[in-house]
Amino acid sequence: MPQTSKRRFLLAGLLVLLATAAALGYWRFGRAAEVSIATAQSGEITARVLGPGTVQARTAVSVAARVNATVTQVLVDVGDVVTQGQLLVTLDDRELAARRAAVGGQQQALARNTEAARAALAKAQADLDLARSKQRRDAELLAQGFVSQAVVDASNAALRAGQAGVDAARATLAAREADAVTLAQEARAADVGLTHARLLSPLDGLVIERLAEPGSTVTLGMPILKLVDPQTLWVATRVDESVVGRVQVGQPASIRMRTGQTVAGKVARIARRSDAATRELDVFVAFDELPRHFAIDQQAEVGIDTGAEPGIVVPTQALTRDVDGRQGVLLVVDGRTRFQPVQTGGADEHGVLVRSGLETGQALVADSAGVRANQAVRAAVRP
Repeated sequence: MPQTSKRRFLLAGLLVLLATAAALGYWRFGRAAEVSIATAQSGEITARVLGPGTVQARTAVSVAARVNATVTQVLVDVGDVVTQGQLLVTLDDRELAARRAAVGGQQQALARNTEAARAALAKAQADLDLARSKQRRDAELLAQGFVSQAVVDASNAALRAGQAGVDAARATLAAREADAVTLAQEARAADVGLTHARLLSPLDGLVIERLAEPGSTVTLGMPILKLVDPQTLWVATRVDESVVGRVQVGQPASIRMRTGQTVAGKVARIARRSDAATRELDVFVAFDELPRHFAIDQQAEVGIDTGAEPGIVVPTQALTRDVDGRQGVLLVVDGRTRFQPVQTGGADEHGVLVRSGLETGQALVADSAGVRANQAVRAAVRP
C-alpha cells in the first residue's frame, strides 16, 4: 500500500474514533436529561417510633379443674363469646355427691344423738332438783332431832351425785353440739366440692382455647378452657432504649394488622425493665376499637406518633447513595447534578427530614432513580 494511502486510512480511522468519542461524551455529559426538580423547604415531619408487635390481652384467664374427675360436657368452643357466671364445663360429680350424702347421713344421726343428750341433761337436772329438795328436808329434820346425821350424810352424797350427773350430761351435749359444728363445716366443704364439678365463666370474654373434651380425665389445676377479655386487647411491641424516651403513655399510635386493617390506638403502658441482650423495652399499645379479625399472638406493626420535628423536608425519593455508600441527594447546580451527603431524621407520607447537609432553597432532583452525579439535567416540563 502506498505511503499516502496508508496515511489517509489512518487519518480516517482517527476521525471516526474522535467522532465516536464526541458522540459518547455528548450522550453522557452534553445531553441534558429531563428530571423533576424540587426545592429544599422548611417544614416538619411527624416523628414516629416503629416496631413489630404481637396481639395480647391484659386480662386472660384459664378455666381449670379444681378436682380430679372426668369431663362430662364442654358447653362452649373456640371463638364463642361468654358471660360472667355462664356454665362452661361439667365434670363427673358422682363421687362428690356420695361424699355429700355421707356427711348428710352423719348429720342426721348426730341430730338424734344430740336430742338424746338434751333429754339426758333434762333428766339429770330433774334428779339434781329432787336430790337438792331432799337434802334440805333432811337437814331441817336433823335440826329438829327427827333423823340422824347418817341420813343427812346420805342426802348430801345424793346431791353431789346429782350435780355430777348434770355436769356429765352437759359435757355430753356440748360434745354432740361440737360434732354438729364439725359436720356442718364438712357439709359446706362437700357442697363447695360439688360446685367444682360445674365450671362457670369468671368474666365476660371470648374463648380462645379448648384443651379438653368429654371423656377426658383432668387433674387438679389442669386447664380446660382459656378465655380473654376482648376489651383489654393491646399490642406488645419492643422499642430500643435510644428512642424510648420519646414515648409517653397516652400518645396516639396506629396498629397495622396482618389482615391489612389499620386500627388507631394509644400507648397504655411502658415497661421499666430493659432486655439485657437486645437493649429494648416493652411498650403496650391499646386499641381504640377492636379490629374486625384478631387472634392472640397475631403479629402487627405499630407506629407511635411522638410529636412533630421541624427542619428541612425533601421528597423521600430524592435520597440516593454514592459509590461509597453514603446517603445524600443530587443537587442541581448550573444544569448539572452534584452529589451532596446529608443526615436524615424521621419520615412520613410528606417526605423525609434532613438534619444536616442542605440549606433552604437549594434545588435538587426530586426522584433520583436512574440519575447520576455530574449529569446534565433540565427541569421536566409539566403537562
